[in-house]
Amino acid sequence: MSNKTQSNIEALENKVEELLALSKKLSTENTELKQQLKDIRGDRAHLVEQRETVRTQVEGMITRLKTIETA
Repeated sequence: MSNKTQSNIEALENKVEELLALSKKLSTENTELKQQLKDIRGDRAHLVEQRETVRTQVEGMITRLKTIETA
């Protein structure tokens, strides 16, 4: 095998190793991003629930105030 062929094979091996490392890194980042998205969705659901509770409380206060005004 010539030196050029050997050099090309080594360069190819290096590129494959780089691609494998990049693939692993991207896979890890993807997993982390999926977890972040899951957490954000959970936080959002909790905030929507809190907003609905507050809205109901405010509506109740308004109704009571209107009742007091008309009494």
